[in-house]
Amino acid sequence: MMPWTDTTRPLPERVEALLAEMTLDEKLAQLGSVWVGAELGSGNVAPMQEAFAEPAAFEEATAHGMGHITRPLGTSPVDPADGARRLAELQRDLIARSRLKVPAIAHEECLTGFTTYHATVFPTPLGLAATFDPEGVERMTTAIGESMCATGAHQGLSPVLDVVRDYRWGRVEETFGEDPYLVGMMGAAYVRGLESTGLVATLKHFAGYSASQAARNHAPVSMGPRTLRDVILIPFELAIREGGARSVMNSYSEIDGLPVAADAGLLTGVLRDEWGFEGTVVSDYWSIVFLLNMHQVAGTPGEAGALSLAAGIDVELPHTRCYGEPLAEAVRAGAVPEELVDRAARRVLRQKGELGLLDAGWTPTVPDGPLDIDPPEHRALAKELAERSIMLLANDGTLPLRPGQLALVGPCAADPLAFLGCYSYPNHGVMAGHPDMGLGVEVPTLLDVLGHALYAPGCDVMDDDPTMLLAAVEAASAAELCVCAVGDRPGLFGRGTSGEGCDAADLSLPGIQDELVEALIKTGTPIVLVVISGRPYALGRYEGRVAAMVQAFLPGEEGAAAVAGVLTGEVMPTGRLPVQVPRVAGAQPSTYLHPILGGNSEGVSNLDPTPLFAFGHGLSYTTFEYGEFALSAAEIATDGSVEVSCVVRNAGERAGAEVVQLYLSGPVAPVTRPVTQLAGFLRVELEAGEAARVTFTLHADRTAFTGVDLRRVVIPGEIGLALGASAADVRGRLTLQLVGEEREVGHDRVLTTPATRSPV
Repeated sequence: MMPWTDTTRPLPERVEALLAEMTLDEKLAQLGSVWVGAELGSGNVAPMQEAFAEPAAFEEATAHGMGHITRPLGTSPVDPADGARRLAELQRDLIARSRLKVPAIAHEECLTGFTTYHATVFPTPLGLAATFDPEGVERMTTAIGESMCATGAHQGLSPVLDVVRDYRWGRVEETFGEDPYLVGMMGAAYVRGLESTGLVATLKHFAGYSASQAARNHAPVSMGPRTLRDVILIPFELAIREGGARSVMNSYSEIDGLPVAADAGLLTGVLRDEWGFEGTVVSDYWSIVFLLNMHQVAGTPGEAGALSLAAGIDVELPHTRCYGEPLAEAVRAGAVPEELVDRAARRVLRQKGELGLLDAGWTPTVPDGPLDIDPPEHRALAKELAERSIMLLANDGTLPLRPGQLALVGPCAADPLAFLGCYSYPNHGVMAGHPDMGLGVEVPTLLDVLGHALYAPGCDVMDDDPTMLLAAVEAASAAELCVCAVGDRPGLFGRGTSGEGCDAADLSLPGIQDELVEALIKTGTPIVLVVISGRPYALGRYEGRVAAMVQAFLPGEEGAAAVAGVLTGEVMPTGRLPVQVPRVAGAQPSTYLHPILGGNSEGVSNLDPTPLFAFGHGLSYTTFEYGEFALSAAEIATDGSVEVSCVVRNAGERAGAEVVQLYLSGPVAPVTRPVTQLAGFLRVELEAGEAARVTFTLHADRTAFTGVDLRRVVIPGEIGLALGASAADVRGRLTLQLVGEEREVGHDRVLTTPATRSPV
């Protein structure tokens, strides 16, 4: 028995024994990856794939072993059982031919579900964030992890923890919104679900990616250290500490001229030295070679590899370009210390040990028969989450729908792909080359669900052809009520209006959809505007001119039924906005998380960024009353905690759910602070007439901020607390005094605000 396969020995000891046995080439192989079948992929599924997809044959690439196998089931459409058997064959081949017989880690994408053919498509993360339901997200990712593990996968490249800074950015749909606490809590839940199945969760994109100039994908980031630490990094810290994430993926960004892939201050200083992270850092696809030809901070592949290795990237994905022979030459020439190679290899091998890949007798996963990765229980969960994600933004009493002649118009009404995110398999680029294979899962449309309606698309999402407008106007004119479904066509790299590389010039509805809505309004028929999109669009021009507005952020394969349920009243709307809805298309970028000068400062500018609908907003078919606001103490020490509570009552005639939100502001500080920021939330289900007391346990650490000298501190002063239904719908205010000495806090500070409900 080789000593590293002996499970009776401590894992660190086994790893050191294996590392000591390895040659330099074998160590470097563990830092590499191989993408089998990438040359056969139909359409780009990663940035600049056509320029960089030059993988060596599997036999050549794995001559000395291998760290990762890239997307063995996600690269081309394959039956899941067949894909699992093919992956098992690759693992057996690798073990048989390599001297040390160490299997590879197989990674896959899984943002809205396992990104492979026939897998359940859940709501996109922006839609999941609208549920304000971390427990539901954890159940979802447990289901995803179980499907992935059944095929032999070991690592999922999710969740995305970027905080939205500009709604025009194409990847807004992949995020959990614009508040770092909400993003972190939903992200930690996402991680817990994946990790509970044994799968390694990968946090991305660390860090700053979402703050790119002009919201362009991969554009430079101009950001100061306080915003980076107090907004951008918070979700990653939460997901590591509260979720247990074991992997992090670097960002493509360059922050103030320093590419993250070469930033030891972030990848080692913050991540490992400050936070104590012990997992692996994997490169975003080709981000190491981007140092050579996109950022131009390296002159050769070996120099790029040396920069990333020193910064703290352990594994090069999606295939080996810089960490193979170019890095080996640099080590042999004395330009790169072999200790850096050992450091990265040690982390990879430890993770393989945690996954059981070093154990004696390990064999790859091989299914006995067919694999159902869209089973009824997954579809039921997808439906539940979709229903909870739909937001009723405005309603003059027209909704729920009443019997009568209904017109259904709009380009998103009959397009199943409009309901799915860009990282769902049907929208992810691969299926474009296989038009005869269908979507792989059943995705009903709004027309399918509301089939009795007069239907006309009116226009397409992505072009300016007005020839279909007249038929839509005629359908609306002939109806008593018109439901208009507008929004996005998700895709990748310009093949859609939302998604990776699909950035927006402004926040008008894509194409001529605004013209369509205006034409429908002129008919005089009441209009219910349904927006199915991956980002919020400016809807202020329709305020008071349409009967109702409903927002759905790409709600997944069961999304159409969820939207229809809200329209008809069969489903109580409970979704809340994880981003604002802008009033006008050009008043952005602006999120709710801003200092005074970031909002409407009368007399300072003629532009008013006040949103049409605030962060946290969402209506219901019942009403909720708040009262009995209380603090357990009027003052606490700067290291103390306090209970903040209120009573919430369902004053309507139907059961519903309210998302009770706690916001804080202050104290007066030497650096500017947000006007208000989310400190806690709790989704509360209440029967008609039922009441509950909601209590938040708020620690003084939750008021911490990065000061002038870049130390994170809690300072004494007055804290304003607000309880309510959104950042703008405050139902009660309280004041808390922090007393005592200023405190410096670190990674061990309190990061969360526990919330509970109790009977009244």
